[in-house]
Amino acid sequence: MGLLNIIRRMALREKLPLREIARRTGMSRNTIKKYLNSGMIEPLFATPERQSKLDPFAEKLAGWLKTEAGKSRKQRLTLKQMHADLVVLGFDGSYNRVAAFARDWRADRQRDQQTTGRGTFVPLLFRPGEAFQFDWSEDFAVLGGERTKLQVAHIKLSHSRAFLVRAYLLQTHEMLFDAHWHGFRVFGGVPERGIYDNMRTAVDRVGRGKDRQVNMRFLAMANHYLFEAAFCNPAAGWEKGQVEKNVQDARHRLWQLMPSFPDLAALNDWLEQRCVALWTEIPHAALPGSVADVWVAEQAALMPLPPAFDGFVELSKRVSPTCLISFERNRYSVPASFANRPVSLRVYPDRLVVAAEGQILCEHTRVIQRSHQLPPRTIYDWHHYLAVLQRKPGALRNGAPFAEFPPAFKQLQDLMLRKPGGDREMVDILALVLHHDEQAVLVAVEMALAEGVATKTHVLNLLHRLIDGKAIGAPDIDTPQALALRREPKANVERYDGLRARTAGGRHAS
Repeated sequence: MGLLNIIRRMALREKLPLREIARRTGMSRNTIKKYLNSGMIEPLFATPERQSKLDPFAEKLAGWLKTEAGKSRKQRLTLKQMHADLVVLGFDGSYNRVAAFARDWRADRQRDQQTTGRGTFVPLLFRPGEAFQFDWSEDFAVLGGERTKLQVAHIKLSHSRAFLVRAYLLQTHEMLFDAHWHGFRVFGGVPERGIYDNMRTAVDRVGRGKDRQVNMRFLAMANHYLFEAAFCNPAAGWEKGQVEKNVQDARHRLWQLMPSFPDLAALNDWLEQRCVALWTEIPHAALPGSVADVWVAEQAALMPLPPAFDGFVELSKRVSPTCLISFERNRYSVPASFANRPVSLRVYPDRLVVAAEGQILCEHTRVIQRSHQLPPRTIYDWHHYLAVLQRKPGALRNGAPFAEFPPAFKQLQDLMLRKPGGDREMVDILALVLHHDEQAVLVAVEMALAEGVATKTHVLNLLHRLIDGKAIGAPDIDTPQALALRREPKANVERYDGLRARTAGGRHAS
């Protein structure tokens, strides 16, 4: 490089003849002429093409390396084994030649993955109110003192970048519907389009290109909130890159110090407040101001929030002879009048509703047990078995549903079952809740127990006086002397003879 610089200066700046340049540099005039005529400013040295003994086997060796790269580390063939296999095929070169080829192949592969292999992308721009993106992730929190695995829903506005994170125990349809409602509620409206990956709760079948067979319940939710559902190509998470990044950012913003709360509802309240607070702290990536500032401007472009979608999943169940239905390994009681009959079970995120013949039969708090090591649970409502008790009062003594009586009923039951016929009387008292307010019946039972007169008649008397508004437990009335009788009546049964006929031979008046 330095010699070429000297030659060019002598010829072009100092205008020396070739003979003088050759004398001073010791180079031949032909070489100097070649450099000056080529106009090069940097000498290039061509590497001659040399034949290698490995060339006829290069394609096969590259195929082997690609195959082995897809295997686990412990199952891959070593380069020595590959060299031995090539020798069997006729290769007579050294192991070092094979190792050098493998090094070059791995370097080219790594370079491809870091450049063109990573793909080329176009930055996206969304107008206000145009779209939101949705995704799920898995994280952990301490709920009720126990480390719990959570399914976390992320929903994010594409223009303002406002986001909401909400935690659930399962990743099912009813959880998906609930996450959308809370997201739209916090955002203050509904965008025009939702961008999703091909999750099973939204897509039943992925077709060619953009063809999707959308789940009917998911489509019903989209029709209710009036937004268009758009689905990414398979394994193309960058098409909803904003919410994908939100999943990563949430891990160090929300989950890095594992939060601890008494239950899931308290955790979700904290998550909502924390997300809204972060809007004011995070600057918008493309517009001036914070995420909260851009969200305030975007709200005008959102569709007003409609009523919440009735996001349940309906299942057909048959009630057992013991008045129970099964769901997720647990059993729930149903009114006895529907035993051995089909009913409809509506599954919500936090409750189960049983319906039949166009009416709601009962409702239970949903019990979700993630661990299969725990035994299944049975959730009873003793009211559902009152019709059976009236026919079978003996079941009151050891009936499993009646172990959950209120304390007053439990105390009265202990007293009643000690006397003959007490089970029938207890059933009659329990049946009062079918016609009167249960709290009033409980108050009447507590008063009867306090007075030490635990009988059906006394409970009925107290209950009716409560319902009629009459005073109970008033002091005894002191009768004034003015009302004293002047002539006490005498016990005389002869006056009943007046009812007999006066004439002889008459009959008795009856």
